[in-house]
Amino acid sequence: MNRRAIVLSISAVTIAGFVAAALLYQRFSPPQETQIVTQASSSLVRFHSPTLGPISAPVTIVEFFDPSCESCRAFFPYVKQVMAQYPKDVRLVVRYVLFHKGSEEAVRLLETARMQGLYEPVLAAVLEAQPLWHDDAQAQKAWEAAAAVGLDVEKARATMNSPAIDEILAKDAEDVKKVGIQGTPTFFVNGTLLTKFGPEPLLELVQSELKKVR
Repeated sequence: MNRRAIVLSISAVTIAGFVAAALLYQRFSPPQETQIVTQASSSLVRFHSPTLGPISAPVTIVEFFDPSCESCRAFFPYVKQVMAQYPKDVRLVVRYVLFHKGSEEAVRLLETARMQGLYEPVLAAVLEAQPLWHDDAQAQKAWEAAAAVGLDVEKARATMNSPAIDEILAKDAEDVKKVGIQGTPTFFVNGTLLTKFGPEPLLELVQSELKKVR
């Protein structure tokens, strides 16, 4: 297959994935504004949460994220595009939600990758491989994908049930209830809930927050 055909194939798969994700999100969408926003202010960003992008960025996207969620997988490239468009101004904080069969295993895997300084490449690999493992409680294909980008699996398996990771999962589960998360992905931008699902609404909310701080 030539390069142009490969690009067209990837584009078609991405579009199809996003359409499917949008339909899934509509089924599992979060409750509308009032209660969720009122409760969120003190429960969005925690010191233990994975952060991508500059700590000093004036705009913070908080994503309540389930690595087994197909909508999260489909949306992730668009989040990365927003961050790439504003590399000094936007950071992403990841909060874990465990709604699916393989979610806890995958989150523990991701946290061991963070311990090894491999969070971003392992996250990308695990999401790419998600169709192969998201119904597997052991997330075996996720482990294989992580190993392919450099994760020391033996070391990771030895630390995946550590008290530190238990505490992260427990705190995130507590905040998921406190904020009122009922579907993933759920986004907040500088504390404001994204109520319309899609790349454009997310970008528009980020740009609106940027105007406030510039």
